[in-house]
Amino acid sequence: MFDLPNALQQPSWYFIDQSRTGLTMNPMASFAMDDTLCEKMAAAPDTGFARSWVHDKTVVLGIQDSRLPSIKEGIAYLEEEGYQVIVRNSGGLAVVLDPGIYNLSLIFQEQRSLTIDRGYEAMVSFTKELLPELGERITDGEIAPSYCPGRYDLSVDGRKFAGISQRRIRGGIAVQIYLAVHGSGAARAELIRRFYEKAARGGPLKYDYPRIEPERMASLSEITGTPLTNDELTKRILSALRKQSEQLASYHLTEQEEERFAYHLERMQKRNERLQ
Repeated sequence: MFDLPNALQQPSWYFIDQSRTGLTMNPMASFAMDDTLCEKMAAAPDTGFARSWVHDKTVVLGIQDSRLPSIKEGIAYLEEEGYQVIVRNSGGLAVVLDPGIYNLSLIFQEQRSLTIDRGYEAMVSFTKELLPELGERITDGEIAPSYCPGRYDLSVDGRKFAGISQRRIRGGIAVQIYLAVHGSGAARAELIRRFYEKAARGGPLKYDYPRIEPERMASLSEITGTPLTNDELTKRILSALRKQSEQLASYHLTEQEEERFAYHLERMQKRNERLQ
């Protein structure tokens, strides 16, 4: 059993698997879905939600990124490379989504004892449980020359393969991780490096964007030298959750929750209108 805070050791876990269906979904839907589930958690004690999500070629910008002086030129470059571009509804900077990037959200009821740091640490412990072939080789700590660098970047031998974010709204907490499962970490990093090169031109900057060194990012398949698939990762998540809980089941939104999802999706869409 993996080492998680008491707040994550729930009698019941529900799993929503969008690791395949997400490839045909609007990526904004994932952010709306997590907000919907966070709202639900306010009235769902002794319960946790885990949701996997994988989307086709998309760059998700942070709010600060969207205010760069030449943002339209940066977006045009990404679109020429075959990526759609959206702005997330929470903190952080630009990240890449594609079929080789596996995202996982752990969502649970907010509790006073579950500080922001403990929420991050829970995901670190969970990830180590999912990747026994790496185990204690996994280091948490900022990889500054990566895209979206943060205190809880995950790396092996100085090469980042994952980043963790957290969102807390209306009594619920969503801890989200992106895992580069396969594909080239350096190629993704070079894409974002060139985006910043173009988008940061021509005016004053209100924040210090990352100075990316592409070789500092890699996928798990590159790090281990062994192919790892999204389906295999899903199986590992289910196995880990079964060990942790008395009950594990799939979940579908109720009619009322579907209405809240539509509300949150509309908010995401309005946030993104000014990028057009």
